[in-house]
Amino acid sequence: MGVNSGASAINRLLQTNNSIAEKFIPTPAKTTVDTILSHLEAGRLKKAVSLLFAAPYPFDLSLYGRLFQLCTASRAIVEARKVESHLITNYDPPPTFFLNRAIEAYGKCRCLRDARELFDEMPHRDGGSWNALITAYAKGGSPRKTLSVFLEMNRSEFSPSEVTFASVLGSCGILLELGFARVVHGVIVKLGYSDNVILASALVDVYGKCDKMVDARRMFDEIHRPNAVSWNVIVRRYLEVGDERESISMFFQTIIEGVRPLTFTFSSALVACSKRQAFLEGIQIHGVVVKFRYEDDGKVANSLIGMYVKCNDVVSARKIFDQSNEKDLFSWTSMVSGYAMAGRLKEAQELFDKMPERSIISWNAMLAGYVRSGQWEEALSFIFKMRQKIKDADSVTLNLVLNVSASLSKLEFGKQAHAYIYRHGFESVISVNNAVIYMYGKCRDIKGAKYCFYNMSCRRDTISWNSLMNSLAQHQMSEDVMAMFFEMQKETTPNEYTFSILLAACANVFAYNQGKEIHGFMIRNGYAIDVVVLGALFEMYSKCGHLEYAIKIFKNAKPGDVILWNSMIIGCCRVGKATEALDLFALMKETGVQPDNVTFQAVFNACISKGYVDEGKRYFDAMISEYGIMARLEHYECMIKLYTRYGSMNELDNLFKIMPFEPTNSILIRVFDACKKYRNPRLGEWAAGKLNKLNPPVRYHFKITDKSSITTLKLLFSQSDKGSRSL
Repeated sequence: MGVNSGASAINRLLQTNNSIAEKFIPTPAKTTVDTILSHLEAGRLKKAVSLLFAAPYPFDLSLYGRLFQLCTASRAIVEARKVESHLITNYDPPPTFFLNRAIEAYGKCRCLRDARELFDEMPHRDGGSWNALITAYAKGGSPRKTLSVFLEMNRSEFSPSEVTFASVLGSCGILLELGFARVVHGVIVKLGYSDNVILASALVDVYGKCDKMVDARRMFDEIHRPNAVSWNVIVRRYLEVGDERESISMFFQTIIEGVRPLTFTFSSALVACSKRQAFLEGIQIHGVVVKFRYEDDGKVANSLIGMYVKCNDVVSARKIFDQSNEKDLFSWTSMVSGYAMAGRLKEAQELFDKMPERSIISWNAMLAGYVRSGQWEEALSFIFKMRQKIKDADSVTLNLVLNVSASLSKLEFGKQAHAYIYRHGFESVISVNNAVIYMYGKCRDIKGAKYCFYNMSCRRDTISWNSLMNSLAQHQMSEDVMAMFFEMQKETTPNEYTFSILLAACANVFAYNQGKEIHGFMIRNGYAIDVVVLGALFEMYSKCGHLEYAIKIFKNAKPGDVILWNSMIIGCCRVGKATEALDLFALMKETGVQPDNVTFQAVFNACISKGYVDEGKRYFDAMISEYGIMARLEHYECMIKLYTRYGSMNELDNLFKIMPFEPTNSILIRVFDACKKYRNPRLGEWAAGKLNKLNPPVRYHFKITDKSSITTLKLLFSQSDKGSRSL
């Protein structure tokens, strides 16, 4: 009898008139059994099964059990078929218990057809038979058939067991069959299996996978004594639904309850810390890792490296990397990415060159570092190197290449990338198409951008529209931007970035009424007025001559971005609203936004505009003493301009005593002119002396004609061919 389909032997045996059970079964020779066992001890399963299969008489059933167990562990499908064939040939009826073991072996070997045929042809079945088949389908990657057989079992006289329910719930989780899982949950409660921690954990798992974390948490809280698997499930499910904070919290609750976490639990908690950039919690988890001696586990070490990299602590990440004995591609790539994203490109490149192997992700990480740092020429060189070493690219690679092309305005290079996208089927990837539109727009090829946009047809999203509209706005095609916005609303929903583009377009053509309508539309429809939109609103209202309204909006919003505050303060100064600029600076401090050197330069200009000498000096002192900002040359220039314009010569004299820079030519001329106006001969002579050193061909003279007259300034130009000239 062949071994390709052992289950068919049962039917033929049942049709035989002469029952093997009625025949005399000789006792197997002890030497045969000893030989089989010696083969098994030596790990020679194939030889042991061949010897059994050749014997014309039955063996003790325990031997069949052991052989099925070894076949299952080794996934030896041919040997499993031979053992089953020998069993049903020599026993009539074959023992159900051992046929169940055969089904399990077929399931483990993923030979589900054999398992089903054997099940269907079994002369007698018990609950174990159903469980074996359901488990075979569940572990063999056929979740739908698992549920189908479970329904068949419910129509039979056999009741499911805990093993059955565990397999069924696992399949529900794979298929996201929430309704089916709820029914199974009801049956579990009805049959009194609610206290089974394995089934309770499986229910937590399936509810979490179906994004029903309220039900998952309620089920978890009902477990009397959650084990390590239960805690692992709840930590991971919170992570996967995006609730990293609760995932971290549940991990620490695991420790509080005295349960030793699994390595997978550590990894999930560390990934949660990475996503939230929860550095302090990550350090604490690292301490728990050391306490439980998991630091040598490769998966945990990789998770620690990833956490430190995401939290911008590449020094700690490198220490773990250097200590790890199981460096793999993931850990190497994480470290390269960490250095690259931190702008430490030299170290990233050195580590990249040492990698024993590289994947496309490794190359992308290095390229992304150059792009993020704005080192476009270096990024372009790296792309050429990349093309020589690897043949394939993914969507991330192409997005980065297109970004480099756009930033360097290399249209031909961008077109080559576009051709690659077309040849290799990446046109179906929306993000890549959007990057193509952006590239054409930045390279001033509006025709190419439009062609790619309209070629996307129904695959366009909000970013696609924004990319083209932004390109049009940058080329002062504001009317086209407004027309596209009305078309966009028929196809997709605009976002905040869309409105910042529209407001910029309105500012370009001074379309105050349209800009105000857009602002109102955002308010009515609940759009967030974020930093980008605030900047666009300010630009639109100020360009259209309504700065007061822009300031009012800004004060109500109180953003936390110092660059935006600087823009507002500088804008007020530019249009002569110095008082409003200083009010904004005061509001900025109340909001808790830390000013920078640009902020104070704008504040000094506001003081110059209004003649606030005392206030300017107070702001200058506060910049150094309160905010720890080192005064730059431009700050000293502002203060010199303030003092010279309003005649504060003593303050000017004191400022020069502490100024760590040599005064420039323009500063000295300003001081020179002020000394003439405000009669300060000592400082005037000092300025003249400095000017004479900086301008050898020019002679500055500072003289007092009489006691009551004003200071007379003379500038003599000494020229070799024309002599001297006095002014």
